[in-house]
Amino acid sequence: MKRRDILLGAAAVAAGGAGAVLLGLRQMGSMDEYDAAVAASRSALSQAPEARDFVRFATLAANSHNTQAWRFSLAGGGIEIRPDLSKRLAAVDPDDHHLYASIGCAAENLAIAAAARGKSGELNFDPAQDGVVRFAYGDGTSGPSDLFEAITTRQSTRGDYDGRTVSGGDLQKLRVAADAIRGVDLALITDRPQIDRVRDLVIAGNSAQLADPAFMHELKAWLRFNPWQAMLTGDGLFSATSGNPVLPAWLGPLAIDAFFTAGAENDKYARQIASSAGIAIFAAEKDDPEHWVLAGRACQRFALQATALGIKHAFINQPVEVPTLRPELARVAGLPGRRPDILMRFGYGPALPYSLRRPVEAVLS
Repeated sequence: MKRRDILLGAAAVAAGGAGAVLLGLRQMGSMDEYDAAVAASRSALSQAPEARDFVRFATLAANSHNTQAWRFSLAGGGIEIRPDLSKRLAAVDPDDHHLYASIGCAAENLAIAAAARGKSGELNFDPAQDGVVRFAYGDGTSGPSDLFEAITTRQSTRGDYDGRTVSGGDLQKLRVAADAIRGVDLALITDRPQIDRVRDLVIAGNSAQLADPAFMHELKAWLRFNPWQAMLTGDGLFSATSGNPVLPAWLGPLAIDAFFTAGAENDKYARQIASSAGIAIFAAEKDDPEHWVLAGRACQRFALQATALGIKHAFINQPVEVPTLRPELARVAGLPGRRPDILMRFGYGPALPYSLRRPVEAVLS
């Protein structure tokens, strides 16, 4: 048992007594039930899918805080994706940058899945309609691809990696996948001194965010501490998906206040970045919602290609989210003057539990 688990158990008894602990444990749900719900949401795409099946594959995309801030509409000739502003992150994402990037990730999943079933089409951004992304079905002859096969197994793996390097050939495959989206540049960093520069920016950003009461309040609202909580909402950041212990719902916030410190979190990020093979920085040519969507599409393609190659990835977006740190991150990327859109680390390591997604019915308009 980890030292943190022991400490949390002691805190539980001190805070509520043994009886409260036992009651809380009974109300946490089981990981078997959770895993079954995950398996259902990530089941294979049928050979003759309906539009709602493509929507399910779209929702498996990366998205900020697992808020799934998107709504889908089924049109005769395609599918529309629009922002769900009821799930926006006002503290960490005040201009909805991450929200639009997340929609871009979902849109790319949708396009790849449709192409895999012979319906390759086009994605278009409509700034006049609150940033709607429209996918129009085509009749192309594309079939399954490595990226398509990776949709159900891709995850943001927020754990330690094993330090192995990624071959030059695989780095090139990652670049080619992302470069398919025009209007977005990718900086791949594998040089250790440069990785350390990024690490320092991540730590600076993390320290600033954890000192911000609004950020912490928002973060706590999206934390899920046990399988029952995660299954009830179908969204949010479930502790098990980042390698942390599951806890009763009443104990989780107390544990955050007691153990979630800047020092401990910074040490974790420093260790995890040191264990990574490299850093990927995505920066679109323009700083507007249309290009944020493009950045999300490029990022999703990179993540899917990484998954197909057995490479894990995790987002470390703190220097993107703290405006004063963006210029230095852009310089590290060799893109001075740009707004960096997405920052992630990548490398080899074990899988962690997957995040849940809400049912298709919950995201259809």
